[in-house]
Amino acid sequence: VQLQASGAGLVQAGGSLRLSCAASGLTFSLYTSAWFRQAPGKEREFVAARSGDRTYYVDSVKGRFTISTDNGKNAVYLQMNSLKPEDTAVYYCASYIVSGSYYQASAFRYWGQGTLVTVSS
Repeated sequence: VQLQASGAGLVQAGGSLRLSCAASGLTFSLYTSAWFRQAPGKEREFVAARSGDRTYYVDSVKGRFTISTDNGKNAVYLQMNSLKPEDTAVYYCASYIVSGSYYQASAFRYWGQGTLVTVSS
């Protein structure tokens, strides 16, 4: 199984970016998938998850970020709007919960390589 994240970029505050995560060897529609992020000097934190028709978000991105899937392309997306400097981080996609909950990084078996999002003020 391989997850490939893309969509890295530098954007001004208030701007938008869309991250993509493509999978080989795994069908996203069958498993919970999520996005996490890790800012310099900080721990990896939960951003958003999708399980079936349900979506979950950390409070700090609610109303600004949207997680979605395209079953035909077997991809997961993170649409990020109204970006803030504090959103600057390396973003990771993850899928397939082994044990635990969607907001726990330790719960996921498969990870993408990370894609850097930088938001300038």
